[in-house]
Amino acid sequence: MDSTTLETIRLITSIPAYAQWLMFLAVGVAGIAGVVMAAMTRPDAFEAAGRQSKMAWVAILAVSTIALLLRLPFIAWFAAVAVGIYFFDVRPQINNILRGNYGW
Repeated sequence: MDSTTLETIRLITSIPAYAQWLMFLAVGVAGIAGVVMAAMTRPDAFEAAGRQSKMAWVAILAVSTIALLLRLPFIAWFAAVAVGIYFFDVRPQINNILRGNYGW
């Protein structure tokens, strides 16, 4: 094989690593936004939703964001799940409580 073919193969095989890096970066930025949102939310909203306390979620999101931005092996995947749980489960329920919808 010539060097052009080897370089093409190397480029193609590095695409998953670039995609993972981009995903961790995007979810890490979302984690930063989640930390800010959780820190600005009233503490009693977390209690009313039956979730972990405000400071627990701020800590979870902060540690997750650090793990994602540092791309810690294996831990970053758990961190991405934690950020996803906040945005797709905890945050919508808290928004319903704060708006007075209570999920109805």
